[in-house]
Amino acid sequence: MKLHSLAWIVLLSAACLLSASSAVAQAASVNDQKPASIQGIVTKDPGGGPVNKALIELIAEDQTAGSNYTAQTEADGSFHIDSIAPGHYRLFAERPGYIEGGRNQREDGRLLSLSSGTEIKDILIHMEAAAVIAGRITDEDGEPMANAQIGVLRQSYRSGRRHWDQVAGANTNDLGEYRVFGLTAGTYYLSVTPPPDFKALIEGAGKGSRPKDAKPATSYAVTYYPNTRDRSQALPIEVHAGDQFPADFSLIATPAVTIRGSVSNVPKDSSAGLYVQSQDVGAVTTGAVIHPDGSFELHDVAPGKYSMIAVVTGDVPLMARETVQVGSDSIDGVHLSAQPGALIRGRIRAESSSRIDPRQFSLELLPSSEDGTGFFVDGFNPSTRVAGDGSFEWKNVPPGHYYLGLGVSGAGANNWFLKSAQGAGDITDMGLNVNGGTVFLDAVASANGAIVEGVVSRDEQHVLTNATVVAVPEPRLRSRTDRYHLTTSDQQGAFTLRGLPPGEYTLFAWESIDADEYYDPDFLKNYEGRGVVVRVNEGEHKIVPLTAIPTAEGQQ
Repeated sequence: MKLHSLAWIVLLSAACLLSASSAVAQAASVNDQKPASIQGIVTKDPGGGPVNKALIELIAEDQTAGSNYTAQTEADGSFHIDSIAPGHYRLFAERPGYIEGGRNQREDGRLLSLSSGTEIKDILIHMEAAAVIAGRITDEDGEPMANAQIGVLRQSYRSGRRHWDQVAGANTNDLGEYRVFGLTAGTYYLSVTPPPDFKALIEGAGKGSRPKDAKPATSYAVTYYPNTRDRSQALPIEVHAGDQFPADFSLIATPAVTIRGSVSNVPKDSSAGLYVQSQDVGAVTTGAVIHPDGSFELHDVAPGKYSMIAVVTGDVPLMARETVQVGSDSIDGVHLSAQPGALIRGRIRAESSSRIDPRQFSLELLPSSEDGTGFFVDGFNPSTRVAGDGSFEWKNVPPGHYYLGLGVSGAGANNWFLKSAQGAGDITDMGLNVNGGTVFLDAVASANGAIVEGVVSRDEQHVLTNATVVAVPEPRLRSRTDRYHLTTSDQQGAFTLRGLPPGEYTLFAWESIDADEYYDPDFLKNYEGRGVVVRVNEGEHKIVPLTAIPTAEGQQ
């Protein structure tokens, strides 16, 4: 059977079922729906033996309409769940020491579309032994280093930049030993953060600063595998299912890199602090007290690019930010000027054709790629709820460039999109520059987002379940992660993307893919011509069959 024929037959069959289900729903109550049931078996890879006492979780996609169900596998690895209310669910399997195979299933769960009376009897779940990274941390004299923090990192790409995300971690014991367990097979980077240097912290909190002509201080700094302080020189660690990867570190005290500077506009009797946030990792890595004269010293800063963030608490919170590039030499003369944050007020309304309680809306300020991961201060929350009259506001908004993100709760939430946002001009796609003062916004939400559905096929004869389907926006919007739309195919290979704003998208389907890789333009270049380009208008409904990119290609 040809690919397009197979896809259309399956999709049209699903459409007929949906249509019939809709007609029945109009004529009968929910109580007339017949419950569904599922059963299957959980096996371990390699070997194929059964996995006993695995927890099976069936989670409703729409928590306002569906319920959640659990089961446990028997000695032969089998499980079953009965009396399931019809709906869309995500299926997960958990067992200490094991990880569900396939990143899609592991992180997003496998999608099951259960209509009235559906019985699925052939679910097969593969689990693999989790990997472990373990070792010992010592100083240059071979003495154990207790309370050091171990970070297991992965590189990701979002908001137009590469980032390092910590996915697991552990602390060393009194013998300097650590063990990070429960890791999936894949590529990681490893970091060691030494325990706090209380001597340096006490000095930093004092009234004065280290004399510039004093003997250079030494310190232990964040170190990356295999024993480098330079993050760009870190080497990846490849682990496989069941691996016990050894990674020892010997930390050496080296001349400390210090950043000296001052913060102006700090009122008397106020509390002020300074923080250094890595623009690669997004975490605050160190901090210092701002002295009464506005001066500060930041000690033991590892090489890298950072946002220096000054936060002043008081009746009116103040803030400042400066970007610095740290190498092997200390930095003097950094100056920050603390200013009040902005006040953003506005109103959002639904199009006249849509009926919704405005309190079902939530809005979020999303920092642009130029601002890294953004930073937060007391009194500022990037997310805000909308009042019953459609009004909203943010207080103490730090300077930066932001995009406006829309969230909706309740039935039909996936159909909504932010149709327009007006500030000092149209900010829907271009975003909003914030630098103090008061900003007024007027936003419109629409429940008439475009719908794209189809069937993912492995080849001309087989549909593919649990494939990752991504709608990638046109190039000018690819630094905005909120403009990507993601779903997976269900047990029939069918997928549905809802709430797409009008525009052009390239649809890709991967059999398996590492999370967030599709945000990386270099990654997408490997698949030019493999996606399907589609342009949608508001409210349009299109059917687009897709052929999946095989796992081996998706992991290159």
